[in-house]
This record gives sequence, C-alpha cells and structure tokens, in this order.
Amino acid sequence: MGKITKIEVQKKHKDRLNIFIDDEFAFGCDGELVYKFSLNKGSSIDAEKLSNIIKEEEFIKCKSYCLNVVSRNLKTEKEIITKLSEKGYEEDTIERALEFLKEYKFINDEKYALMFSKDKIIKSGRKKIEYDLKRKGVDNKIIKHSLDNLDEEVELNNAKKLALKKYNLLKNKEEDKRKIYNKLSTYLLGRGYEYGLIKKVVSSILSDLEEDL
Repeated sequence: MGKITKIEVQKKHKDRLNIFIDDEFAFGCDGELVYKFSLNKGSSIDAEKLSNIIKEEEFIKCKSYCLNVVSRNLKTEKEIITKLSEKGYEEDTIERALEFLKEYKFINDEKYALMFSKDKIIKSGRKKIEYDLKRKGVDNKIIKHSLDNLDEEVELNNAKKLALKKYNLLKNKEEDKRKIYNKLSTYLLGRGYEYGLIKKVVSSILSDLEEDL
C-alpha cells in the first residue's frame, strides 16, 4: 500500500497520533497501536495491516465508550449490547468489549439483578421488578434467584407503608370501605405486588383503622 513517511502527535489529543503514508495523511490512531503494530517512519504498511489497525482502533474506542457508560451507572449485558449497536459498532467488536467488561467485573447480570431487586423492593412489588429485569435482558434464572433472595417481611412492610400513604390521600374523598379497598388494591397492583400480598396488606390496614375508631 505504501510507506509511512511521518508520525505526529495530535494537537488536541496527546494520546493519539496521525499517520502519514507517502506524504499524505492516512489515519489517526491511539498511541498504543503505534507500538503494537510497530508503526515507524520508513516502515511499509499494506491493506491487511491497515485493516487490523482500524479494527483495533475501533475496539479501543468501543472499550473506552463502555467504561464511560458503566462508570455512571451499572448496566446489564443486553443494555450494553443495545448501546453499542446503536453506536454502530460491529458484532465482533461488541463481543470483544463484552469479554473485557466481564473479565474485569464491569458487568455482571447476577450482581446487577440482586442489587436492582433490593433497591426497587422499597417501592415496587416482585412482579414489577421481574418485568423490569426482563426488559433489561436479564436471564429468567438470574431473575428468579434475585427475587428468591428478597426478604418477604421487608416487601410486606414497604407495601403497607405505600398503602397507608395512599389511604391518607383517599380518606377525605371516599367513605365507602369497599371502594377504598378496591382503590388501594388497584394502586398496589399497579406497583407490581402480587394479589395475595395485596389482600393481606389492605385487609390489615382497614382492620387496624376500624379498631382505632
């Protein structure tokens, strides 16, 4: 293809270099690729070598983008794949990036699901958590494991807190006990709680309120 006639450091990005072939600008690349591919002034470069350099350059950019994404928020494997696909990265580059992220524990769906479930159980029921994790592409077995690890008592208490808060908004607008029961049940259902827990929580609240009268 030609001979490298000049290598210069980019003005705005000191970790990147401009490569000139036969006195014309050919491409810019990360500094580490100069050493990896032995790019020196006067050395020859053919189409195959150039193709490999471009692929490696794409991988470095992809890896850097991934690290930027996971540094802000934890992501599932599917979320990372979606973001990289939208960015236009090739399938083999995405696979290499995922291998890197997994090797260094930057993504871990098992850990993510456990943390997500424990965080969301404060204001959501199991069905909502299950739905959200499925939407994020988490495997069903991983989801089941994360839900099985939730404290049922914590879920029950949080559901009761939410229902009481909702009741305080309803009590001045509605006097019919049956309507209050239905509205509280519908509210908790929308939060993703299972029917058995909803019945237990709402019945308990209305029963406690009657005893206080």
